[in-house]
Amino acid sequence: MHLGDSSGHRGIPFVHKGERMSKKRSRNRECNYSGYTSPHFELKSVSPLTVNQELTFDAYKRQQNLILHGYAGTGKSYITMYLALKEVLSESTPFKKIITFRNVVPSRDMGFLPGSIKDKTRVYEEPYKEICDDLFGRGDGFDILKMKGFFEFTTTSHLRGLTFNDSIMIVDEMQNMTFQELDTIMTRVGNNSKIIFCGDFRQTDLIKDSEKSGINKFISITKRMKNFEYIEFEEQDIVRSGLVKDYIIQRTRMNISC
Repeated sequence: MHLGDSSGHRGIPFVHKGERMSKKRSRNRECNYSGYTSPHFELKSVSPLTVNQELTFDAYKRQQNLILHGYAGTGKSYITMYLALKEVLSESTPFKKIITFRNVVPSRDMGFLPGSIKDKTRVYEEPYKEICDDLFGRGDGFDILKMKGFFEFTTTSHLRGLTFNDSIMIVDEMQNMTFQELDTIMTRVGNNSKIIFCGDFRQTDLIKDSEKSGINKFISITKRMKNFEYIEFEEQDIVRSGLVKDYIIQRTRMNISC
């Protein structure tokens, strides 16, 4: 599999681990990116670890739009990014890029951070950089994806009037978005695009009850839609670590919210 270039391939020499490369592909293990040479990109193979992760993989293969809701540490963002990357980087893909959306305003003191808007939002890209670098087993995996135009990060601040075509749209931390923000993103989905929402109402940074209720309103609408699949991640799906799993279970048993 290759990532885009002018010859009709997708540009970056790309293979999944365990996939046998042809002699031609083996000889072409390096390519040039704006003045520096990088070895081939290799997306590691990821398999579902829990029942609900497996349901996610299956629903994605059936081309469903998804809402993945549930506890922290269940791998929602990780497997979503893996599935999206695997598809975007394939030769036969109909999608041009991944667009990730987040609301950066829960820290509504963002204006006091130094630098441009781009500088201020960079900190919110860190989780995706960590995921991408891990999936490719190299510290510049995320940077190469961005440079080649396969990954784009945006906020909910300036979306009105936009349409996102030929894209896999990932809406992360949806519990920090008001209904108006979720509605705006949903109505931006263009032709030949799919959308995946991830979140957990227990982790909201919103303060007003009227804003917190947005995620429930939105989920209630999408549950009525045949082209959406809702998957609830439970305590048994927590895979981040045994310590995190035990902590979240005990916190839930004591009915203590964040």
